[in-house]
Order: sequence, then C-alpha cells, then structure tokens
Amino acid sequence: MRLSLGLACSALFLSACGSTPFQQQSPPPAGTGVVVGGIGTPAPVEEPGLANEPVTLASARPISPEPRYAQREPTTGSAVRSLMQTAEQQSSSGDSTAAAATLERALRIEPRNPLLLSRLASVRHGQGQYQRAVNFAAKSNSVAGGNQGLKRDNWQLIAKSRRAMGDEPGAREAELKANEAY
Repeated sequence: MRLSLGLACSALFLSACGSTPFQQQSPPPAGTGVVVGGIGTPAPVEEPGLANEPVTLASARPISPEPRYAQREPTTGSAVRSLMQTAEQQSSSGDSTAAAATLERALRIEPRNPLLLSRLASVRHGQGQYQRAVNFAAKSNSVAGGNQGLKRDNWQLIAKSRRAMGDEPGAREAELKANEAY
C-alpha cells in the first residue's frame, strides 16, 4: 500500500513536471483580452472608425509630444453655455459680482476655455480690478490657439487696463500686439 501511494505521488509529480510551463503555453485567441503569464498584451482596444488590424511599425501612429487632450480645442458643453448666458444677463443688468461668480463657476468646468477667460477679464475690468483683468486676458491669449480676433480683443482690454493702472508704456505695448493680431 505504501509503495502504491509513493508511486501515485511520483507519477503525479512527474506528470506536472512534464507539462508545458504556464508562460510557454500557446497564446489565447486574439481579441479575448486574456493576458498570458501575467505579462502580456491585452486585447486591442477598439476605436471608432479604425480597423482592428495588428499594429506594425508602418501602420503605427507617431507618438505625439503632448497628450491628446492638450491638442483639442475646448468644447463648450450645455452647462457652460447656460452659465455664459446667465453671466451675460447678470452683466447686462449691472450685477457684475454675480456675473463674475457665474463665469468662475463655468471656469471650474472648463478651465482652459479662452472665451470664458476673456469674458471674465472684461467683467473684472468693469469692476475696476485691472490687474486681474490683465491676468485673465493674458491667460485667455495663452489658450486661444489661432483665434486672432479673440487675441486682439484681449490685447485691447490689456491696453485699457494697463492705462487705467497708469502703465502707459505697457498700454502702448499691448496696443501694438493688438494691431499685430489683425
């Protein structure tokens, strides 16, 4: 009995040793998402509009120096559009404090929206907060991309704000930049 138990254990041990190690097993079918040996490639992610073909060096997209989201223009969602309309109404009725608060709320949703930044700069200028107006207009310019009209308006607002602060050379410089944006 002892001999047969020993033989059974030996046979089990030898059969386990004779099998292919887990890492060397054949890979699972493509597209199953199974990772072999804990180190493998997951199933390819399906992207709309792209054929699910194997990626080769010839078909690979070049690596972008910036993340994709940094290259996109901000898209104004319905919440932000609604907040912009509310701020416009508040500003038109003379409630610049509420308009500024509404625009800042919209900026929490879309912090890189150049139009929101420009409108907030204008409200701050109207409140006599000239340095803040300059800061918001400059930030708007930094994210405005190729929107030359918006950049021109921002530079004009910067010139008015600098002039109001007594910075005549800075105002002239901003006016020159506004003219270059044409």
